[in-house]
Amino acid sequence: MSQFDRCVIATRESPLAMWQALHVQALLRDRYPGASVELLGMTTRGDQILDRTLSKVGGKGLFVKELEVAMQNGEADLAVHSLKDVPMELPEGFELVAVSEREDPRDAFVSPKYASLDEMPEGARVGTASLRRELMLRMRYPHLKVLPVRGNVGTRLRKLDEGEYDALVMASAGLKRLGLAERIREIIPAEVSLPSPGQGALGLEIRAGDKKMEEALAFINSPETRACCFAERAVSRALGGSCQVPLAAYAIVENGELWLRALVGNHHIGEAVFSEARGPLSDPEALAAKVVADLRRQGAEEYLKACLQ
Repeated sequence: MSQFDRCVIATRESPLAMWQALHVQALLRDRYPGASVELLGMTTRGDQILDRTLSKVGGKGLFVKELEVAMQNGEADLAVHSLKDVPMELPEGFELVAVSEREDPRDAFVSPKYASLDEMPEGARVGTASLRRELMLRMRYPHLKVLPVRGNVGTRLRKLDEGEYDALVMASAGLKRLGLAERIREIIPAEVSLPSPGQGALGLEIRAGDKKMEEALAFINSPETRACCFAERAVSRALGGSCQVPLAAYAIVENGELWLRALVGNHHIGEAVFSEARGPLSDPEALAAKVVADLRRQGAEEYLKACLQ
């Protein structure tokens, strides 16, 4: 392996993004004692625009672009992302070389008033930053009032505590990584709220062709998590997955094979189509293609068109 002696990690400056970058920094320093591993903190467009939903201002790429520019300019060698925030198509010149072992990928119910979604009365206000979660709520809890909420984890929790919402639905992984697991009143089962592609996993992005960095990061990659996430992302890519599309895709390894479940629908009316399939870990894209074909047979394209109008 090439000698690894120096690396700069580009990261957003939100508390969760910093936790993720510090986590990778610690892994690298532990693996390569004496190597210089520094952080380059940045504020992205996604962090700056907080008065509109992501689906209205440009989607996932808003959290990634500035970090890629830093790598392109030679200011950074690596970017650490929440994989669910990484666009399905990376710009030319970049590649995703490692996917870390997953934290809990499920959604969490957070509320100072209620113990679960099932307990919430008619008209209670639930905040979410995700069209996928909005779809789930309208499908299963049509009596609740679903409201958008933006900002980092701390900002959203503050808005909840100040009474703007009766509850929030958020990613379990972020709360656990920030030491806020005690705020979780209920972990929502995947059968109720199917996770988004890549939820709970970290994606490590580098300049394409940087073999030295690719080799240095190989130990962080989890082959099973990578196969699961690549299957999920392939579903999203095929269906034009973005923050404008309420889409879920979640794979696990069961009995030595991939089990992929996916769902797409219309968050305005709370309707969706669902598909699932099993296949070998060695070909996540083929498994995704099978699920996508079934979703299309069930009318997925009509739901997608309705959402994008």
